[in-house]
Amino acid sequence: MPPPTQTTQSTGPALELLVHGVGGTTPQEMLVDPRTVRVTGDATAAIYRRSGDIDAERHPERYRDRPIPEAYCWSNLTSGNGSRALWLLLLPFMVINLAHWMRPAATGRPRTVRLYGALVRLVALSLTVLLTAAACEVALDLTAWQCAGVAACSDQRSWLGFLSAAQGGWWSQPGRRLALAALVPTALVGLLWYLSNRTWSAYESQRPLTAPAPDDDGDGAAPAEPVRPALGRPGFWFGRRLVARLRAAHTAAGFLTVTASVAGAAARHDRAAQGPVPAVYGRVIEALLVLGMLVVLWVVCRRGRSERRLDNRLDRAVITYLPGAALALLVLASVHAAWSRPGWASAGTLPGDITFRVVTLAQGAFVVALAAVAWRLYRCGPEPRTVMRGLGGPSVAMLACALGGVMTGGVAQRVADWLDGPGSPGMGRSAVIDGPPVLLSWQASVIPVLLVLLLLPGAALGVRTYLAARRLEPEVDAEYGERRPDPARTKQIARTRATAALTDSAPGIVGLVSGATLLLGAGAVGGAWASGQVPGLAMDGSSPFVESVAEAAQSTGSWMIGFGFLVFVACGRRAYRDPSARRTIGILWDVGTFWPRAAHPFAPPCYAERAVPDLASRMSGWTARTRGRLVISGHSQGSVLAASAVWQLPAGTRRRVALLTYGSPIERLYGRWFPAYFGPAQLHGLHRSVHCWRNLWRATDPIGGEIRLGEESGPEVDRGPLKDPLVYGRTPEHPLPEPVLGHSDYQADPVFAQERATLLERLTPLLPQQADEPRQELREVPGGPPGTAG
Repeated sequence: MPPPTQTTQSTGPALELLVHGVGGTTPQEMLVDPRTVRVTGDATAAIYRRSGDIDAERHPERYRDRPIPEAYCWSNLTSGNGSRALWLLLLPFMVINLAHWMRPAATGRPRTVRLYGALVRLVALSLTVLLTAAACEVALDLTAWQCAGVAACSDQRSWLGFLSAAQGGWWSQPGRRLALAALVPTALVGLLWYLSNRTWSAYESQRPLTAPAPDDDGDGAAPAEPVRPALGRPGFWFGRRLVARLRAAHTAAGFLTVTASVAGAAARHDRAAQGPVPAVYGRVIEALLVLGMLVVLWVVCRRGRSERRLDNRLDRAVITYLPGAALALLVLASVHAAWSRPGWASAGTLPGDITFRVVTLAQGAFVVALAAVAWRLYRCGPEPRTVMRGLGGPSVAMLACALGGVMTGGVAQRVADWLDGPGSPGMGRSAVIDGPPVLLSWQASVIPVLLVLLLLPGAALGVRTYLAARRLEPEVDAEYGERRPDPARTKQIARTRATAALTDSAPGIVGLVSGATLLLGAGAVGGAWASGQVPGLAMDGSSPFVESVAEAAQSTGSWMIGFGFLVFVACGRRAYRDPSARRTIGILWDVGTFWPRAAHPFAPPCYAERAVPDLASRMSGWTARTRGRLVISGHSQGSVLAASAVWQLPAGTRRRVALLTYGSPIERLYGRWFPAYFGPAQLHGLHRSVHCWRNLWRATDPIGGEIRLGEESGPEVDRGPLKDPLVYGRTPEHPLPEPVLGHSDYQADPVFAQERATLLERLTPLLPQQADEPRQELREVPGGPPGTAG
């Protein structure tokens, strides 16, 4: 780093605000002192100091040679109480929400950007329908329709006795059984609404300190005047309006999906047979059902995020009447189905197969359209570092659909196996019930095929890593300059560096898995539609080899998909009881829930909507009160929070703030996967707007990396690669072997203290501003995203 251009004249104190990374760190560990005191905040997120530093501002003479350390702890935002373990079941919703933020950077394409956002929201809506349809499959089809309608199944389940058709009770009629079983998926949708509403109250509805501005014109278009980059816009961390709209739409879609399952069977029976219930009633309910789905689609597609202004409005008509109207229609359909229909008997399966086929085909079509839109955006401003040439968002959306299919199919397969006893549902061999839809068996059968296809690229990646480690061994020996190098130590360091480089291969693996999933999913839909049978029966009459392979794939896939669901449940149960396991799972949310809920309202909440305003408020308040210098020091994910908070600061405050990042994924992960928000143009703008910025990185770090800004942005940002380990072998000063630190303990490196001191020296002293001095704001970053995120 070049020497400071001015001598330090500031008499004010200096503050180092530490922000930890993923997994969480206690304030005692961050401040290296067992005696810490909470300065501000609550049990969820707070700022701590050492007990001896509480009155530091009153005694600046004590801190002439070192800054005042403060620690911001935010880990309880993602891995706090035991109920957070249930978020693991919301993984597909979290993944599809990430796809929204992965669009390529483009300027002058507001309509295309809005189309990208609308397509992602449609994929997210299909996941809600898929989840509700799976709950209907388990409760209505497998349990109430199939098992309760067959004496051989219901007699083995005492808790189904009052529903059994053989008992002849009041609940034995199929329509009444369906109306009662509909309580299960209805309760599931209600639970998701409750969780989303509860977290919405704690996150999205909390207004930041930015003064409210007039709302935009209502169509999501950007106003004419330029404002800050995306992450610094007043409304970026305030998603109140959109989350409320989406929550209402997804809740209504869930209720309407249950309505379709309940009303469809009764309406078909009334049309096929002359009974006491006129068929026109069923037609009216079906017409209202179609109308309700059209309204839901309009609400989802109509509006995206409003970021340029703090949007305080709520669409009260939508969030109040839409879920209520859908629930009222469900009650009406349940009453219609429960009407007495003597002689109606349940046989076969409910027509849920067509529902799963339509949802799967719609997801595939949306993903393909999303890929076309993303490619068009990428072509407007190609950036070589963008993953998969702009197709990262569609690939991740495809993975979200695959995760949703695995989880829902796993539930249906396990419940069918449990109800059927020793039989194999769908195979017709000693099976008591027909089992789940045929498509679910085909989807399960392609999982072993997908794993086999991944063996070859996995092996190639392993060989490439091994060869890279061998090539790095001479470089390691030359770097440390040992006369008698230890081959084992050299291999350890070289292997760690080569393994850390695997992170850069993740886009290729994700693209391969997504492409294979799309093709195999299309094949599964085609096979189910053409044969109407499970793979084991569809291949009867072919060669013995093909028959055996089809049956093996079906049985293996069914076992794997069911086992995968049980692993999810077991992990959630363990995380609920064990705080250490909950903290491990919290690492996943630390990365996945940084972004606001812009696509799916039932995804885990965005912790940055609390953390970023917290940090920005602390920096603004402290510098305004003390007129001192401040270094915000962020590790790993904490560096992303720190950079986002700096973007939110007024121009006057940024002149008193230096940014120190280490082990930072800002460019290596966020810049490549989220180019519209952390792309080169945005990072150049951050470098020019903040007073000074320094980034430390290691070649052994699998997460952190360089910022990669050239000299045109000003003083160099990157310092590295730092030596890791600091000492090659045993020395008199280090008699024990030094560990390879990788992503941790950057502060143990002497370079850390050097760079922090240099940043403090570079901070220019400021004179107090006049009260009437206008506040300066950033102009639009060239190449930044338009005013709406779609």
